[in-house]
Amino acid sequence: MDTALECMPCFKRMAVREAQIACPDNPALREEIVARWEALLPRLDMDEPPPAIARLLAELVREVSGCRDLYVEDKRAANEFVLGLLPSLEERVEAARATGDALSLALELSIIGNYIDRGVELEFDLEKELANVAGSVSPDALAAFRQQAQPGASVLILGDNTGEIVLDTLLVRELSRLGCDVTYAVRSRPVLNDATMADAEAVGMTDLCLVVESGVDTPGTVLSRCTPEFLQRMRESDVILSKGQGNFEALNGVWAGVFCAFKVKCPRIARKTGLNFGESALCVSIGDGDGAEDDHA
Repeated sequence: MDTALECMPCFKRMAVREAQIACPDNPALREEIVARWEALLPRLDMDEPPPAIARLLAELVREVSGCRDLYVEDKRAANEFVLGLLPSLEERVEAARATGDALSLALELSIIGNYIDRGVELEFDLEKELANVAGSVSPDALAAFRQQAQPGASVLILGDNTGEIVLDTLLVRELSRLGCDVTYAVRSRPVLNDATMADAEAVGMTDLCLVVESGVDTPGTVLSRCTPEFLQRMRESDVILSKGQGNFEALNGVWAGVFCAFKVKCPRIARKTGLNFGESALCVSIGDGDGAEDDHA
């Protein structure tokens, strides 16, 4: 997806918020970050997806403030909070196995975790959302995912946020139980509150499946930022499950056949998916092929 004019207010709010986080006691540096970002906006390549634009802001904040990971404490707290909820959620998924609904429940719970997104400003009650989840995604898309996630299938999950990655462990466990060969991908550099290898290790994901870095430093799997090795892994996977709106923005239109699972968090994506703001999306990306015809990396 390209970046639209309606994305600009979100980027401006993000610049102010990240300037405040990076430079809480230095008004001059906060003003410099915001002023330089405002000056950069008219020169942005609007053909790039929003996650590619967000990377430029992250680089600017790092350059001015010297802060490598703005959300390090936020990420730790999110992982710890959701880890505290995990035992009861594991019991729910285990109980759902009796009715054959464990995979759908694990997937829906993992989508609820996509609310934990510092790229947007949302108010939500995670525990309430998790308690009420049931039948929240397209039955047709879910059936198609089930059909492809057969025993022996290689499933590549493109991870997104911290906190959310804890809920993704439920999904990885269930796919592995069904006989799938699961690989989980994380970002290669801190950006927003997205999960990195350190987070995968902290929440136990590395004990459940192979975890790899995609190479990206963007809050979405922007193909031009992926390593050649990771692009090859994408090509060779039987099933790709993309978590998060940023991954959807990066892949839809350029890589066909990816299952995209996320919370709808802006009006533009609502129009694109035909869903309402705040609903859970499970859809299949469109594109001209596997997205890898060019030398992206």
